[in-house]
Amino acid sequence: MTCSVFTATSIDGFIARIDGSLDWLTQHNNGAAGDCGYDSFLRTVDAIVMGRATFEFVSGLNEWPYSLPVFVLSSTIGSLSPVWDGRASVVNESPNILVTSLAERGFKHLYIDGGKTVSSFLQDDLIDTIIITTVPVLLGTGVPLFSGDRPEQRFERVRTEVFGAVLVTTTYRRIRRSENGKQRR
Repeated sequence: MTCSVFTATSIDGFIARIDGSLDWLTQHNNGAAGDCGYDSFLRTVDAIVMGRATFEFVSGLNEWPYSLPVFVLSSTIGSLSPVWDGRASVVNESPNILVTSLAERGFKHLYIDGGKTVSSFLQDDLIDTIIITTVPVLLGTGVPLFSGDRPEQRFERVRTEVFGAVLVTTTYRRIRRSENGKQRR
């Protein structure tokens, strides 16, 4: 199983304003930057795991943007209304158990989305790839991409691309140590 993050942050590392607003994202992309590789990335995954807050935001959009199965990681939502059948379902498991369960169901590559969800997957050392698009704005305060305590984890930069001369997308891959102490990717 591969678990990947694809997100945008301000220069100071925030994924949203304190109130959850993302207005700053669209203010800096006049269309020339395109999707910064997002559609290509989505074609590589076969399911999405997101937190409750991210689900609530995305489900409030005019159109549901995903054709992939979405698993909403939440301990506060009991179930979703039938309108979400076949599109999204609630799971209340630890990231380790969820990844094992989804792998047993045949899923191979998960897109992990939402600040708290990303943090919990990092805490359990499950993230293999992090793709971050940096937006040239300092928010000063907001929802950080990385929060909470977690063990040190090393990543290597795989590629950096500039989109529309404004947005910079960098892909990082987790470096892991094998049992004999050698690096493995």
